[in-house]
Order: sequence, then C-alpha cells, then structure tokens
Amino acid sequence: MGKARLEAFSDGVIAIIITIMVLELKVPHEPTWHALIERWPVFLSYLLSFVNIGIYWGNHHHLVHSVKHVTPGVIWSNLHLLFWLSLMPFATDWMGETRAEGVPTAIYGAVLICSGIAYSILQVLISRQQTDDAGKEAHARSVRKGLFATATYATGIGASFYNPTISLSLYALVALVWLVPDRTFERISARE
Repeated sequence: MGKARLEAFSDGVIAIIITIMVLELKVPHEPTWHALIERWPVFLSYLLSFVNIGIYWGNHHHLVHSVKHVTPGVIWSNLHLLFWLSLMPFATDWMGETRAEGVPTAIYGAVLICSGIAYSILQVLISRQQTDDAGKEAHARSVRKGLFATATYATGIGASFYNPTISLSLYALVALVWLVPDRTFERISARE
C-alpha cells in the first residue's frame, strides 16, 4: 500500500466524521431567535469539534508526507487514530445536548486524549523512518506538543467535574497550539 492510499482512506473517514457531526445539529422547533439562541451549547461543541477534526486532518496530511514505507504498524496505528476520531460525533453531541455537564465534558476530553495518544503512536512509528535531521527535529517538536496536549487534556478531564468551562478552555487551548501544522515534512518530501 502506498501513502497516497493511506491518506485517501483517512481523508474519507474524516469527511464522514464531519458529515455525521453536522447532521447531529438539529434545527429549533420554533421560528424564534430565542429558540435559536437556546441551541448555542450544541453549536459551540460542534465548532470546537470541527476545529479539532480539521486540525487532525491538516496535521495528518503533513505527517503522511514523511512516510517512507507504509508498514502494517503504520496502517494499524492510523486505524487506531481513526477509531478515536470516529467517536468525536458521539462525544460532541452528548456534550452539547447536556450543556457541557461534567461527565459528558470528561468523556469528550477522554476522546480527545485518546485521539492525541493515537496520533502520537502513529507519529512515533513514522518518525522511526526518518533519515533527515530536519525531519527528526520536526517529529521531536510534535512529540513535545503531544505531551503538552496530553497533560492539558488530563487537566481538563479533572476540571470537568468542578468547572466544565475550564475544561472547554483547556481543550480549546490545545487546539490553538496545534492549529498551524509543521510544514517541514512537505519540504523534505519535495526535496526527495
């Protein structure tokens, strides 16, 4: 299997995840501004999840550029990542519908932390294929960001039982840290 096929499959799954999330947005039953405003927690949870899925999609694209050989380990770790991302619509809907109560917000954080760990596993397997110093350093930077994300998600999960707003702020902070993907992998791929 080539890396183009790996990326195409992942792109398809991620597109389906986003589609499921948007289909979970229900219109208000009444044609009033008040009815629309009452749906704001659902929309905000969708927005946070859409941004997170978009970040994974962009970073995954850049990460796949550094794949030298698609090994069974890379395939299975990629599927592991997609599994956790596929739970995002469920966690998003539950958190939005309950107005970010403690347990749904913690479950949302658990899906985020498991997705982050799965991404890190994929990254470690791909980083072992690197021979370029710039590629090794780019992977090292990403691992450091992953450790920060894991610690921040864990803190957010703990905070969800006391103040879910803090949790959501921490989840959004991690998204901001990962917002711009490292383009080093594309530059290395273009040179080869």
